[in-house]
Amino acid sequence: MVNFSKNNYFQYKYAIFGFLFFLPLSLIAQTESENSRECPPKTILEIFKKKDSVYVVKPTKNNFFLVIPAIGSQPATGFFFGGVAQYTFKGKQASDKYSIANLGITYTTKKQWLINVKNNILLNNNKIFLSGDYRLYVFSQPNYGLGTDIIPHHSKEAGFSIDSIAEPMDYNYFKFHQTVSFEVAKNYYVGGGINLDWYSSIKDKDLDVANGQFTYHYNYSQKYGFNDLEYFLSGMSLNLVHDSRDNQVNSTHGWFANINYRFNPVLFNNQKYSNVLFTEYRGFFPLSNKNKNYILAVWTYGQFVTRGKVPYLNLPAIGWDQRSRSGEGYTQGLFRGDNLVYLSTEFRFPITCNQMLSGTVFTNFVTASNSDTNTALFSSIQPSAGIGLRILIDKKTRTNLIADYAWGNNSKGFYLNAGETF
Repeated sequence: MVNFSKNNYFQYKYAIFGFLFFLPLSLIAQTESENSRECPPKTILEIFKKKDSVYVVKPTKNNFFLVIPAIGSQPATGFFFGGVAQYTFKGKQASDKYSIANLGITYTTKKQWLINVKNNILLNNNKIFLSGDYRLYVFSQPNYGLGTDIIPHHSKEAGFSIDSIAEPMDYNYFKFHQTVSFEVAKNYYVGGGINLDWYSSIKDKDLDVANGQFTYHYNYSQKYGFNDLEYFLSGMSLNLVHDSRDNQVNSTHGWFANINYRFNPVLFNNQKYSNVLFTEYRGFFPLSNKNKNYILAVWTYGQFVTRGKVPYLNLPAIGWDQRSRSGEGYTQGLFRGDNLVYLSTEFRFPITCNQMLSGTVFTNFVTASNSDTNTALFSSIQPSAGIGLRILIDKKTRTNLIADYAWGNNSKGFYLNAGETF
């Protein structure tokens, strides 16, 4: 039985959400005739241009460079500010697909520095696929224990607070993950990669060994032989990819799948041999023959430690995917385990005929296991739901500014980004 099956609070919330989810579906038939008329796309930036200049024919560009401020707040970082630069581009051939590279630099009121570099690049007429995730963090983030059963039944009625199980921790994090894959058949790629993770200067703030006060991180590290102050995980991976999406920035049809198997040999002191399997699927299904902007989108992934043990902070956790977009409604790292499965579904729909404004309603589900307490996958599932607004800022690449608000179990969050969640 899953955690939310007897929670009256969630039954009420999801009844309302179900109404909001299916309401746009009922309106499709009413708006088909309107959207089928000629209605050229228009970006929010064109509002500020002179009326005559909007209709001037300009040379088609195969690239788009965006710089936006990053301002917001979330439990893991507190108030943060900084900037994000994203470059979207493609080659000169008509069959070339768009690639994305972005850089983000953020500082927070918790004295954190977050530097992110991400790339998903197609080269040589889509025959070479690069995917990378580089991070340099001066960071702090609480740990909450392992498994998705850390939030108990009827937690809202019992006055439960997630803060009551949080154990604060400071650490520095360096990450270098890069894969290179080569097309072996149309839309199918095979390749490999390098994976480096280095956690240093770990300070477990609630740990007091002298007085017998231990933490999740310390107990796990002691049990499986890891240094609780610093650890380094290095590995290589095999990569299998399928990508038939029409546009990875904002897909209207097609699907993406990735199977990545990582081998972590013992190369340095205090390392343990381990294997980690990562599987991912993203599917995009048009719901209307007349308007391609009505879309059902599905994203699911699983991460599994198939052999050995990895350090605590390397265990699969929500919000630590390549783009840090999973688990809307929950703080990053809240759910962590030996294995983790995540599912997100979105209904995307236009609000204005010119595509300047669009919206989404979505649901997320996550489950994580804990071998130490015999908590299996799917024995405890945590849900969330949310709504989002999209504002078109580039017609050629179909890049949107997105704003999402999501509610989880004893948790909620607001998210502002460039580009779709997946």
